Amino acid sequence: MKKIFSRRTGNPFIRFILMMFLIFFALFQIYPLIWLVFFSFKSNEEIFGGNILGPPKIWKIENYRNALMGGDVLTYLLNSIWISMAVIFLSTILIAMAAYAISRMKWKLSGVVYWIFMAGLTIPIHATLLPLFILFKTMGVLNTPLSLIIPYTAFALPFGIMVLRNHYETIPREMEEAACIDGCSIYQTFFHIILPLVRPALATIAIFSFLSSWNELMFAMTFISDTKYKTLTVGLQSLTGMYYTEWGPVGAGMVVAALPVLIIYVLLSKQVQNAMLAGATKG
Repeated sequence: MKKIFSRRTGNPFIRFILMMFLIFFALFQIYPLIWLVFFSFKSNEEIFGGNILGPPKIWKIENYRNALMGGDVLTYLLNSIWISMAVIFLSTILIAMAAYAISRMKWKLSGVVYWIFMAGLTIPIHATLLPLFILFKTMGVLNTPLSLIIPYTAFALPFGIMVLRNHYETIPREMEEAACIDGCSIYQTFFHIILPLVRPALATIAIFSFLSSWNELMFAMTFISDTKYKTLTVGLQSLTGMYYTEWGPVGAGMVVAALPVLIIYVLLSKQVQNAMLAGATKG
């Protein structure tokens, strides 16, 4: 079978067909993003005049200026960035510590605590909307960034702990024993030996935490009413009017919203691939 497979993949014609298919598939996947960029530079007259798919005839760069300055998209963007960064930092630290305690430390309730966290995967996020609204109103954190950071961090824990626990269990315990013999404390062992070994998994968790908090809309609409705290997903809705909407600035705002996601993925894609490959080979 190996000889047949290698002979087939070595065929120049088969390689050409496979390459053409992959190029077509890549263009098919990328074109919506290209279309969005084209859309963001168009005027309403061009959009509704029939030129909806191709590049704009007149590139309206002022759409971005109107979106960033006139529509307060820049403020919403900064709010989304620092809230997402706070969620990534808090969730990554909590997930790393909780998963380490569950998988590497010996205590009676470790299995029970693990399944309590896993039960969080079965709870629909938006089913907690009303209880959280009442709780945050009682706590006095409603209409503040904390009302978003707390639930975003909490709902990132179950999936992250599940992923990281599996990676921790692939690390030989002899490494911790050697560190203990050398005089390392539990914290030194954790931060200097264990964490560097699971960086690909941490990158994967960070990306998923970022995407879930960056794209979330329902909590942001319900818990935040002050304009200075609104996130980008909510703020983009303010660009649409009741009777008339300039769709070019709306497209510009959507491009601005997509850029951080692309940047984060480009920076961490290698780590994510390593994490997926490690999970596939070690599982």
